[in-house]
Amino acid sequence: MKAYQADIAKFTDTETQVFGISVDSVPALKRWSEDLAPETKGLSFPLLSDFKRTVVKDYGIFNEAAGFGMRATFVVDKEGIIRHIEEGNTAINPNAAFEACNMLKKK
Repeated sequence: MKAYQADIAKFTDTETQVFGISVDSVPALKRWSEDLAPETKGLSFPLLSDFKRTVVKDYGIFNEAAGFGMRATFVVDKEGIIRHIEEGNTAINPNAAFEACNMLKKK
């Protein structure tokens, strides 16, 4: 999330809405966001709680045995179609998501 916050201007230029989803509770996410970006009192993009694990299950990124959502980045176009998925540790880096968003803007 920190890398996405640092590069948020790049996404704005591609007419992209960035948001994060976590299986943590709303209070935990609020505190985490404030700790991550104290100068702005939190992230400049929405951080949503999937405390009931609905979204991570629907998107196939829930580790049932360990009880957590795996790292993933999804780029969804304006029609709601998933155009790019980045999973695992590479999902932390916003470059691939930015490139996918940039390509969608050019279409």
